[in-house]
Formats: sequence, C-alpha cells, structure tokens
Amino acid sequence: MVPTNTKNFDTLVVGGGIAGLQTALDLGDQGYSVAVVEKDASIGGKMIRLSKVFPTLDCASCITTPKMSAVAHHENITLFTYCTLNSLDHDNSGEDSGNKFPGINAPGVKATGLKALITQNPRYVDPIKCIGCRQCEYVCPVHVPDMEQGGLSATKVICIPFSNAIPQLPMMDIENCMLCGQCEKACPTNAIDYFQKPERFIITAKTAVITTGFDLLPVRDNVQYGNAKIPNVIDSLQMERLLAPHGPYNRVLRPSDGMEPDSIAYVQCAGSRDKSTGVSYCSRVCCMYAIKQAMLLSGSLPLADIIIYYMDIRAFGKGYEQFYQNAKAMGIEFIKAKVARIDEGENGQAQVRYELQDGSGIATADHDLVILSMGMIPAWNPGAICPVSKDSDKFITSIKPKISPVLTDMEGVFVAGAAAGPKDIVDTITESGCAAMEAAKFMSKRLVEN
Repeated sequence: MVPTNTKNFDTLVVGGGIAGLQTALDLGDQGYSVAVVEKDASIGGKMIRLSKVFPTLDCASCITTPKMSAVAHHENITLFTYCTLNSLDHDNSGEDSGNKFPGINAPGVKATGLKALITQNPRYVDPIKCIGCRQCEYVCPVHVPDMEQGGLSATKVICIPFSNAIPQLPMMDIENCMLCGQCEKACPTNAIDYFQKPERFIITAKTAVITTGFDLLPVRDNVQYGNAKIPNVIDSLQMERLLAPHGPYNRVLRPSDGMEPDSIAYVQCAGSRDKSTGVSYCSRVCCMYAIKQAMLLSGSLPLADIIIYYMDIRAFGKGYEQFYQNAKAMGIEFIKAKVARIDEGENGQAQVRYELQDGSGIATADHDLVILSMGMIPAWNPGAICPVSKDSDKFITSIKPKISPVLTDMEGVFVAGAAAGPKDIVDTITESGCAAMEAAKFMSKRLVEN
C-alpha cells in the first residue's frame, strides 16, 4: 500500500550523527527546510557515546549535546527518529510539491527532486502524550542488556535510551516485554500503546545528504580474537563507555568480575588492513583513539601497565604527533608487533600471542583487559534502497574527491562524514559544511533555471 502522508522539505539528511547535525544546522541557518531521518531512538550518533575527543581531550558530550539541542529546537529542522529509510530515488512525477524554494512566492514551481519512503518504527509510546517523566521506566520489572552501554550493564525493557537523549521519549523492547501492564498503570498521561503499528510516509526533497556514519567490524567475526567469547576482550566503543563519566560502572572495571585491571593492552589494526576480514584499508582514527583512551586510563588507573601493540602509528592531523609523543612520555608502552591470536588465560586474563616486527620472534603476554581497535565499516548499505554508487571498500563513492569530496554520482545527492570513508571528527565536521554548501548551491542553481 502506497502511503498518502507526504512531507515536503528542501533537504533530506539521512543520519543524525555529528555529520548530519552539522549539515542540518548549516542549511537550516540559511533558511532551507531540513528533515533529519535517524535510525536510532536519539540523534547524536557515535560521538555522543564517546568519553572525550582527541587531541584536546575535550568532553564529547559537551560538544555534541549543544548541537543536538540546536537541531531539535531549530525552526527550519524537523527530526524523524527511530525511522527506517526504505527507498530514496529521483522523483520523476513532475508534480508540484507545494514546497517552494526560499524567496519564491509564485505558485507552480515543479519538484523534480527526490522522493524518500520512510517507516516510522513503533516505540509503543505515544510521542504526543508522553511528557518524559520516566515513571514507566521506574516501575518496569524486566531488565535487559543495555546496548547503549556496550552491553556491559542492564536497563529496563521500556526506557529513555540515555540521560541526554533527544528526543526524551522512551521506547519499549516489545520482544522482551512480559506485558505485565505496570508501565501502562504508572503512566500519568496514558501514553503507553501496546498496539502501536509502524507508519509509512513519504518525504520529498530537492536535495539529500547521506551522513550514515560507520560501524565497527564485529568482534564475533574474528576467530583469532576469540569470537567475542573471551569476557575481558572488548572493542573500543565499549572502552569509551567504561571511560565515560556516565558509563556502566562509573569507573574502569573488568567486565567479568569487577576487578580493577592492572595490565591493559590495545591491539591495533584488529580487522583493518587485513584482506581476510574484507577490510583491507586503514581505518585512520584507530591509532589516535587508542592513544587517547590509553592516556585517560593512565590518569584513572595510574598504577596499571598499559601497552599498545601496533603495526604503524598514523598520527596524521594537526597536533596528533605531539599527542602521540605525550603518550610515550606518560609511560604508555608501544610495542611494534602484529597480534596473531588471543586466547582465554587464567583468572580471567587474556593471553596475547604476537610477532615482533623487528624480527626477534614470537612472544606471549597475559593481560587483565584487552581492547580491540576494530576496523571501521559502513553503517548503511544503499543496496536496493538508493541507486548511489559504492566504492570497492563499500563506502559511498565520491566522484570528485580532489575537487569536492561530497559529490556522488546521483544528481542532488551528497555525502559527508564516515559514510564516504573513515575519518576523524574534525574532517567530518569540515566535510559536513562542504556538503551543506554544495546542497545550497545546487538548489540555488535550480532556482535560477526555473
């Protein structure tokens, strides 16, 4: 059934991470109407889940939360969270969209832009009635792993994803709910709706910017690192949560038994630069975030031994080399080696087997906690959803990387941030501004032509 509910905007931004937020703000401030479609229950992307950013060690939440709030309260920006993008393609219907370019008051301007089919997934909470009081969360008797905390702690079946989530709306994990009715009884506004269904609607826009970001290569796909079955071998995003002030334990503890780790190891290029995993490229930021985390660990656990096993250190940005040198001066040990495998050791330790790159042979070491710097892979596959081209690394292709890296081979569709390839936050924000500029230029050109 074709949905009849159509919403008209100047630009559709697919993804509500830092790239999407910056793009939306840049376009919204110019007077363009922007729709931000996000698959998660809150905007903020990966950055809002980080502890601090390198090389300044500024608080990640302190940077991201104001942008989230600015987007949520911007008069020209509309948020659509917990949504699925079903299709995005050119709209060749030639019908009048009713959504005119800025400055055009005369009726009859044709929309030969883009059409997106969106599914609003059910939260089982009425967003209009809900006042964010969290009474439903407080009375819920069922606990499930909290994936916002890397699965390291528990949360309720119905809850607001995290404290500074935007919007402040709870969502229900209906698959694990036992339908006891406690949340419905506790809700003062009768916002709980167990029978809520997915709703489909159409967004028409003149341009679109894809800012779908990245995921980490799953640890479970790596036999040499224990297939995620070794309790104290975690990935870098889980470590970010342990370091965060609002993390699962409020301090750095070993997940298996709550012990403070005395020996911590980082394994670099875990999945990256490895054809066997399908990630033959360098993920660029792994060296820097591992150094950042190691420096933070050195501050919170001053007596712990911290070792980074690396193939090459790629400190490519402004101030990054000095950041690396500062880490060595703090006593963090860097061992140039390739880790071959990790096995479960005694007393919850992980045994790391590695080959030294100076040719001196193979060695093993036991560590209380091991962090894998997993390779970055695209978070979204256009596939049959959108006819935009992908490169050999499966990230979206930029057709003019040296002139304007945000241009795709699909007219009116641009890309920014890690959707086009691994990059750090600084480059992501810069590229987002470029995408907003290109989208505004495209719309201005169409205005002149019409």
